[in-house]
Amino acid sequence: MSSYGSPEIVATGLRFPEGPVPMPDGSVLLVEIARGTLTRVLPDGNLSVVAELGGGPNGLAIGPDGAAYVCNNGGFEWTEAGDLLFPGHAANADACGLIQRVDLATGAVTTLYDSFEGQRFKGPNDIVFDADGGFWFTDHGQVRGSGRDHGAIYHAADASKISRQRADMMGPNGIGLSPDGKTLYVSETMTARLWAMDIVAPGELAPPPPWAPGRFVGTPPAFRLLDSLAVEDSGRICVGTMVDGGITIFDPEGGASEFLPLPDVGITNIAFGGADRRDAYITASTTGTLYRVRWPRAGAPLHQSST
Repeated sequence: MSSYGSPEIVATGLRFPEGPVPMPDGSVLLVEIARGTLTRVLPDGNLSVVAELGGGPNGLAIGPDGAAYVCNNGGFEWTEAGDLLFPGHAANADACGLIQRVDLATGAVTTLYDSFEGQRFKGPNDIVFDADGGFWFTDHGQVRGSGRDHGAIYHAADASKISRQRADMMGPNGIGLSPDGKTLYVSETMTARLWAMDIVAPGELAPPPPWAPGRFVGTPPAFRLLDSLAVEDSGRICVGTMVDGGITIFDPEGGASEFLPLPDVGITNIAFGGADRRDAYITASTTGTLYRVRWPRAGAPLHQSST
C-alpha cells in the first residue's frame, strides 16, 4: 500500500465522529454522534461546536445554499471499552430520526423532515446531494429490544417531493454518486455488500433486478462491516470498513478491491478535500480521531457550493 500516504492525526478527543466535510478555509466539519453536535475541526486540531443537534447526528453534507444538512439517527446507547467507544441499541424505545438543516453563519437548527407518509424515520444515516439540488439519504434503521428496524433509501427535493425506494430490500448505510451522476452507490453494514443502482430521472432509481436492490459491486474477502463511502474521480468507491478497520476501495466493474488498514476497529467515513482533492479525511470513530491520508487519486467533486 505504498501509494497511500501514512495516516496523520488531525484531531483527537472527538465523541464518535462521522460525516467529515473538508471546507475551503482548511477546517473540517463533522458530526459527533455521542456528543450530539455539529463540530468544526480547525486546521490546528482545535474543536469548535457549530450547533447543538441532540439525538444522534450521523451524516453530513453541504447543500447548494451553503447550509449543512444532517441525518440524525435519534440517538444510541453507548458502551465504553477502555479507550474505545461503541454505539449500541437505540437510546430509547421511541427514538426516531430526522433531517436537520444548520445555518453555518448563525448555528440555527431547523428540522426539515422527520417522517414519510406519516411514518417516522427510524435512523437516517448518510446523505449526498445531486446535480439538481435534491439529496439522497439512507435510513439505516435502529436496533431495539424488539429487533432491528428495516431501512430504506430516500430522495428529497423539497417538502412535497420525498420518495422512498428499496424499503423492502435492504438496510442501507453509506451513499454516494458516480462522477457522472448516473449511478447511486449504497453500502450495507451487516451484510458488507456494496450495490450500484441506475438513476433514470432526478430522484428516481431504475427498477431493481430480481432478489437484489441493484447491481452487486462487491464485498470484502474477510469478515468486515461496511459503513459510509466516497467516490474517486476514477470511479472507484472507497468505503469505511469496521472490525478490521480501514478503507476498502472497490472497482465499480467486477468488484475487485484493495484494502488500506488504519489504526482503529471503527473506520466509518472518508471524504476528499484539499486543492487537488487528494487529501482523504477519515473518521476513526471508536477512538475519536480524525485522520488525513494523502491519496494517490483525486476524489470526485461533490454537488455543493461551498467546497
